[in-house]
Amino acid sequence: MYFAALLARTEDGWQASDTELDNVETLSDLADLARESAVDDDTVLVFIEQEDAWFAVVRVDGEEDPRVYLSDAAAATRSSYGAMLADELLGRDDEVDDLDSLVDLDGTEDGEPETDDDEDDTAAADEPVPAGPLGEGEILADLGMPERRLKSLNDDALGEIADMLGCTEVLEAVR
Repeated sequence: MYFAALLARTEDGWQASDTELDNVETLSDLADLARESAVDDDTVLVFIEQEDAWFAVVRVDGEEDPRVYLSDAAAATRSSYGAMLADELLGRDDEVDDLDSLVDLDGTEDGEPETDDDEDDTAAADEPVPAGPLGEGEILADLGMPERRLKSLNDDALGEIADMLGCTEVLEAVR
C-alpha cells in the first residue's frame, strides 16, 4: 500500500494534497504532476511511502530537473514506483524509444558484433541496487533538514519531515 502526497509551498505556508500515481510511469511524469500543483513555480515536494519499508522525497523547483531521495533503494526496487525512482537515480533506462533500438536475438543490434560499450551498458543494468539511501541527501537542507538528519529517519519519516517544515496538520489532513 502506497501513500503519496504533494506539498506545494505558497506565500501562506505549505498546501498538501493527496495524489494518485496511477498515470505516473516516469520521473518526468511525476515532475509534471508536481508542477501542476505548484503556486508561482515555487517548490513542490512529492512524498511517497510504502508501509514504512521505504520513503521517497522528490523535489521540483519550477522548471529545474527534479531532485530525488530514496531512504532504502534496495527495498524500494521491490515496488513499481520505487524501482522507477531507483532506476532513474542509477541512470537505467528501461524504455525502448523506437524499433531501431531493439536488440537482435543474439544480443547485438542489427546483427553487429557486441562492443565493449554494449557490455558496459549491460553491466550497468545488471548492477545491484545499493542497500540504504540513494539520491540527494541534501534535498531538504535549505528547508532546515540536513542530510544527516534525513538519513536517520525511520518509521514516521514523512511525519517528521512535515514537523520540520511546519505542516504536520496539513499533511495529516490528506493521510
